[in-house]
Amino acid sequence: MAAHVPVAPGYLQMLKQGARYYSGLEEVVHRNIEACKQLSHCLRTSYGPNGLNKLVINHLEKIFVTGDAALILRELVVEHPAAKMLVMATQAQEQEIGDGTNFVLILAGSLLENAEELLKLGLSVSEITEGYKVASNKALELLENLSCLSLKDIRDVTEVAAATKPSLASKQYGYEDFLATLVAKSCVSAIPKSGEFSAESIRICKIIGASVEDSVMLEGMVFKRETEGTVNSVQDAKVAVYTCAFDSAKPETKGTVLLKSAGEFMDFRKGEEALMESHVRDIAEAGVNVVVVGAKIGDLALHYADKYKLMVVKMTSRNDLRRLCKALGATPLLSLTPPTEDELGSCSKVYLQEAGNTQVVIFKQNQECPMSTILLRGSTDRLLDNIEEAVNDAVSTYNTLIRDPRLVPGAGATEMQLAVKIADFGQSVPGLEQYAIHAYSKSLQSITRALADNSGTQTNPVMSKLYSLHQQGESSAGVSADGEGTDLIDASEAGILDPLLLKHWGIKLASEAAITVLGVDQIIIAKKSGGPKPRGENPNWDVPHDAIDN
Repeated sequence: MAAHVPVAPGYLQMLKQGARYYSGLEEVVHRNIEACKQLSHCLRTSYGPNGLNKLVINHLEKIFVTGDAALILRELVVEHPAAKMLVMATQAQEQEIGDGTNFVLILAGSLLENAEELLKLGLSVSEITEGYKVASNKALELLENLSCLSLKDIRDVTEVAAATKPSLASKQYGYEDFLATLVAKSCVSAIPKSGEFSAESIRICKIIGASVEDSVMLEGMVFKRETEGTVNSVQDAKVAVYTCAFDSAKPETKGTVLLKSAGEFMDFRKGEEALMESHVRDIAEAGVNVVVVGAKIGDLALHYADKYKLMVVKMTSRNDLRRLCKALGATPLLSLTPPTEDELGSCSKVYLQEAGNTQVVIFKQNQECPMSTILLRGSTDRLLDNIEEAVNDAVSTYNTLIRDPRLVPGAGATEMQLAVKIADFGQSVPGLEQYAIHAYSKSLQSITRALADNSGTQTNPVMSKLYSLHQQGESSAGVSADGEGTDLIDASEAGILDPLLLKHWGIKLASEAAITVLGVDQIIIAKKSGGPKPRGENPNWDVPHDAIDN
């Protein structure tokens, strides 16, 4: 008879064997705060134009060298449940704005770090969270009055370049002037008359070789592939897009054909060839001179395409096919039938060109086109990947400014101004919540402090001088990134401006994440579901240790 194993008394006796349970201030709250602090400090050094890169090796052993917080968090597998809440807050920022993920992480981590100090002083969690809620609402209210400029014309390349330049400088410092003009031209050319812009309207094609300054913008689309036939260039193209195979139709079931002589075999082949030629001839007679295929291309079909001077391009990506149809105004066809006039797409020129050692097919539009492509050049894959991340952030900034054109001073000026005003507001609040409000003010300063630390300046003197200037009403005073001459700069005069909506959502999401983490007083982890153990280096991974003969 098996011996009875007693169950541990308390909460665990209600749970399945193997579950874990934590409770209390020391065991839960402080541990949660410590995990979030470590995650925040890890990416703090990557903030701003002088931020450092991280070398990340993901679970597939792919190497990333980047300073983009969104990419780093996406490749890291964060297991701690409280730290996951901060990751989810950054993901919400990425989906809503497309930029500012590190801003959310640093602010949330600082809020939790200052909350830990207040807990050690004897304040309760409810008093801290209540003070944080009051301070967060006050910060969002004050932020509305800090706008110093608005994007007047979303179709003005000069204005758009100036507005997206700070976003590019934070990741590609030194290339921001050139890239800002490139992004501005792409966005302005792709925005429709209705003004409803989508970040998917900007496509990025990366080709190794040359320098970053050799990158160009094209109205239309560029694909890294060669044409399938002998026709490599077509003017005033009429494009038919097929999602099916460009080949003879195959029956759904297998069949057997009995051929008794060579003549019967030749007649069979001629009938198949005649049928294929009739399909291609009908397509050519419909006015088509470029065929884009999303599946297999047969040799016989390609032969007749060359005969009727049809340019054939194979495209295996469904997403690229969808975007190409949008750019050309074409309708994807499910069968190899001649397209109607409404189903045809039009393009000014389709041609094959060599860029470096890479062949690219270019669909160029001279008239208004809902899609544009930035052809990025660079010496290494890592450089191109980092520039792509910066360009995507700049495109997201443009999309944000269409929703709300207001801009606020960057370089840490807005955060410092909010910190000064919230500190003054905290003095008028009665009760213990004022300590939490002052901690919130201190947390806002952590954004500016991170910029100063990463810029290599003497942080404490710079922060003291900056705080004094903001108390005197210099609301645009910020931290200089170049390190030449003065350590401070007037962000408005220097053109360092951030979208107000980015700060709004960053403050809101960081505050909510910190308050959510502080509100957890118990952690209950169920036993993991069964299944085979992961294969390890041990060849006897599935055999118990005591059953292996040493």
